[in-house]
Amino acid sequence: MYKSDFSVNIAFVTLSGLRYFGNYTFAVMIKRKFQHTFTLMNVDRVALDSRWNYQHVISPYNRIYYIGDGEGSLSGAGGSVQLEPGFLYIIPSFTLCNMRCDTHLDQYFVQFFEDSTDGISLFAQYRSISKVAATETDRLLFNRLLEINPGRGINRSDNPKVYEKDVFYKEYQELNNLQNISVSMETQGILWQLTAKFLSPNVPDSHGAKMIPLKLAETLDYIELNMHAELTVNFLASRINQHPDYFSRQFKAYTGTRPQTHILGKRIERAQYLMATTRMTYVEIASRLGFSDLSHFSKAFKKTTGMAPRDYRKQMYLVGFHEHVKNTPD
Repeated sequence: MYKSDFSVNIAFVTLSGLRYFGNYTFAVMIKRKFQHTFTLMNVDRVALDSRWNYQHVISPYNRIYYIGDGEGSLSGAGGSVQLEPGFLYIIPSFTLCNMRCDTHLDQYFVQFFEDSTDGISLFAQYRSISKVAATETDRLLFNRLLEINPGRGINRSDNPKVYEKDVFYKEYQELNNLQNISVSMETQGILWQLTAKFLSPNVPDSHGAKMIPLKLAETLDYIELNMHAELTVNFLASRINQHPDYFSRQFKAYTGTRPQTHILGKRIERAQYLMATTRMTYVEIASRLGFSDLSHFSKAFKKTTGMAPRDYRKQMYLVGFHEHVKNTPD
């Protein structure tokens, strides 16, 4: 019954939304506000035990949990949050946290990458673990995600000899490419609904009410596509015929950071992404992202994340293997 009702509601919302796209004002609002897209990595329902106990975890993707039963905790710079039944939790990308389960947890989880037209995350100014009360609809959303995205859990060996040779989450993009347009749109919609639960007035809007100038938006795109190049303030300013000082002020006014700080942050974020999704060596990653040599890359990476590249990659694998110990039966 729930599944049938839920499917009808999704269809109604989807069709209604498509009708509104004929309205120019609504289309402009969509373009201005919905600058973000999500790429599904994994979704599953799992039974966790005391092996789910990890320190100093930082990942290039968002995590959302729904707890059905049991208890545990998440902790980070903002303090400790108890995992309780009937609540949703989000760990934004690049948020340092600790994970713990003392006895058992019945946990739904979804992991997904976030992309935006201006390169700014929804949680850029609020990278903290958050907790909100869940509803029956949220549980149904997770069940629907599982139904339309079968086989998207994490099932890997915990043997380092295996994981150091394997590609971490190597199939996720291939699986997304196999989705038909209906499943892809519905998956995006569900991820938006779950993420929206955490975008309350208590979470600052990193975009504010200002539309980012076209030249600056194009520069942000250029940075994303040319991280291998030498990206100086003078060069970026000259590309759009602006004085370097004016360009820097505009850049900080709309992104909240100085150009070089933004560029370094994006390079480190991309490095974390490449470590999670490719077999590239650290030397190859450093070269692709415009670092002069491996030493420069390693120092910048550790300064930003608090750990060396090798330690970061290892903890990602370990969390991936043990975080989801056993599938929970339906």
